[in-house]
Amino acid sequence: MMSMPHLRRPSTAFVRRSIGSDGVSWKHLSALKSWIRSVTPIQTSHARGTSRTLSSVSGGSSPYVSGSTTHFGYTDVPITEKESKVREVFESVAESYDVMNDLMSAGLHRLWKDELASMTGLGAAAGAVRREAARRRVADGDALESSPLPSINILDVAGGTGDVAFRFIDAAGCVERARSSGRDEVSVTVCDINGEMLRVGERRARERYGNSLLDDSESLHFVQGDAQTLPFEDETFDLYTIAFGLRNVTDVDKALRDAHRVLKPGGRYLCLEFSHVPNPALSALYDAYSFKVIPTIGDIVAHDRDSYQYLVESIRKFCNQDELKKRMEDAGFENVTYTNMTGGIVAVHGGWKPLA
Repeated sequence: MMSMPHLRRPSTAFVRRSIGSDGVSWKHLSALKSWIRSVTPIQTSHARGTSRTLSSVSGGSSPYVSGSTTHFGYTDVPITEKESKVREVFESVAESYDVMNDLMSAGLHRLWKDELASMTGLGAAAGAVRREAARRRVADGDALESSPLPSINILDVAGGTGDVAFRFIDAAGCVERARSSGRDEVSVTVCDINGEMLRVGERRARERYGNSLLDDSESLHFVQGDAQTLPFEDETFDLYTIAFGLRNVTDVDKALRDAHRVLKPGGRYLCLEFSHVPNPALSALYDAYSFKVIPTIGDIVAHDRDSYQYLVESIRKFCNQDELKKRMEDAGFENVTYTNMTGGIVAVHGGWKPLA
């Protein structure tokens, strides 16, 4: 595996000179930064209705993938090649991925992920489940074998570096629980198709939490797998999350159906993903920043312009808010909602697997 260069945050002057030489209007960039600061991260919530500013989707959704080709950014490629091309991108950026997210989003990706974790209500749920499990151990004793203890099983897909999973571990108090004996009632599984991203994530987990979380309490697991054909049994998880990963899947519809399959009845699906800015003026400003600044930052920090050019293009090719909502409903999810953040730059879509 190719080793990544040592990364250091470039000076403001260096970035300004380098990006400025690529023809970016720094007047536009300053305007974008001011806009981002002025917009609260959590802006608008849409429930069962559709957005007035985004084209609504009526009837059944057309297949996400049809024919023999699909998009890889703005390039059409054979369906059989997209997965390997996406894998190459994330192998290239694995070591620098979180640093680049900071630079690309001015640190906002941390707020977006914090809000995703907050939406789960995991802290309170974990406490309730552990208290009930403790009560059952005392009350039922040997009868526990015929009546399993309550638990919370979480699957974070495309989360190889652990950024979202670590938020769940912290919110649920898994580190404190790992100091006691026995297996934790809360389990977080990180699943990613890219082994390099998983390697980075597991290394970071051990550096951050030590070994007991993974080896003793088994609160955290790293598993390689494809979002379209997950390596898990039906009805395994209570919560499924995917952050900034769904747009990189070859067949989004297939991934949504498999998410529905692995969730227990009553389980919840949450997707945090880049979306579409409905305001035309802000959208134009955001496009200028995305296509001029982000690839150049990728070139400066990670020496990899092409990978970040793809990431920008993949955002523009992905579903808008209402389209993804409809695809989730077609996959079988109920009570589907979405919440726009930062003017629609990102959105969290949520839905539930029916109880029956």
